[in-house]
Amino acid sequence: MAGHFQEFEDEYLETMYEFYESDPHSRVRTGDLAQRLGVSPASATEMIQRLSVKGFIDYVRYKGAQLTESGLIHGRTMKRRHRLAEVLLERIPFNGNTHETACRLEHAIDDDLEVALTVLLGDPELDPSGREIPQPSEHIGDRILSRVSEHTSLSLLPTGNEGTVVGLLLSEESINLFGEHLAIGSVLKSLGTSKYQANGLIIELDSDLSDSIIVRSH
Repeated sequence: MAGHFQEFEDEYLETMYEFYESDPHSRVRTGDLAQRLGVSPASATEMIQRLSVKGFIDYVRYKGAQLTESGLIHGRTMKRRHRLAEVLLERIPFNGNTHETACRLEHAIDDDLEVALTVLLGDPELDPSGREIPQPSEHIGDRILSRVSEHTSLSLLPTGNEGTVVGLLLSEESINLFGEHLAIGSVLKSLGTSKYQANGLIIELDSDLSDSIIVRSH
């Protein structure tokens, strides 16, 4: 039960962050927040007051609510994880409701998984709808920088450099098409102009494929 309640709090702070993205300086009226979340104004007011007690919200009766510094960090983190989840779902053969599924996935993403997803997805800046993916918190950002220095998407591997494949966000059909030349542990060398050398074979990969292959650079 506590877990579900934590998810409700996360949803409120994430939604407050959406208002912040539109206008960082305005207060959000609980009626507008309730409408965005599909809940009653009374429920929204109760949750905002609860989050205010916890230090996430600065709430002034009749004037509305704003995120505090800690609330901003939490809301930004949830929105970042949601949009990373949407990028992940776009990269795999997923045919369901991307937004609703990302809403469920974001609550399962912890710090470690956020770092891994960021590296696996090539540290994307935009989600599939073209919305900016918020920057990570400072401690997560430091961890990402450490990992990204060693790992990159194949598309970003400099010409002439080699990398060992450590992640594949590809359909089984695409993987089978290249067989052992494109598998976990394969060593690829970038030849430029979307061409790569793999176990003596020269293959050409479009940007969608090369973006979805993660290598550890040598």
